[in-house]
Amino acid sequence: MIRKSQPAILRFACAPADEGVIAPPVPAKAYLPDWFRKLPAVDPQVESPTNSGLTVKRCLPFLDAMTTGWVLPLAATVRLQIAEGGSRVEAGWDFDRPMVSNHGMHQVRGNPMGNRPPCKFHNYWTITTPPGWSCLFVNQLNRPNGVFEVVAGLVDTDTYRSPIHFPFFATAEDGPYVIEKGSPLVQVIPFRRDTATIAADIGAECPEEAATRQKILRNTQAGTGWYRLFARAPR
Repeated sequence: MIRKSQPAILRFACAPADEGVIAPPVPAKAYLPDWFRKLPAVDPQVESPTNSGLTVKRCLPFLDAMTTGWVLPLAATVRLQIAEGGSRVEAGWDFDRPMVSNHGMHQVRGNPMGNRPPCKFHNYWTITTPPGWSCLFVNQLNRPNGVFEVVAGLVDTDTYRSPIHFPFFATAEDGPYVIEKGSPLVQVIPFRRDTATIAADIGAECPEEAATRQKILRNTQAGTGWYRLFARAPR
């Protein structure tokens, strides 16, 4: 008898008192921004005979990046006050748990954000993966919010079973900003670690590789939906 393999389970757990109070995680595909939902697959205003008018809504790699994994939202509403050219950030919240804290500037001295101080959003969900699985935590892919940018991190969530907090930089201009409860905070991408390493083979392509590249490129440019139809075809 053939048994179906059981799916790997990504576990989000919170304290019993927080269930139904803090915002829960959701699949990333549930957080598509309004601008993307409203975007047509083909722009009717493009009238050039050499431009098909296709938009990123027809770009599967772009969509896959946005919809892969889960989104961990902000547990409760936070107010950020950005001042002095971004070099001072103060946070406030009406919640019985800390929501934002600070890192020392010495920890990131010389980073590209300049004088913007490193801050940290507090998370109250413990994320657990099966043995051999880790999670990549990144700023929401292809949907910058214009107010803050989370610093990416990778955690072995099969062994580290405790809440993970998320460093960030406030990126907006000076002024007050309200980030509502449930706003997308970080994108969680679980992946299976492989003990085997992969080596790189770097050099000029062979004739067969060149022919394959050109065929795929031309099919893609022809608007045949090659990537959607064939890139993931069973091998």
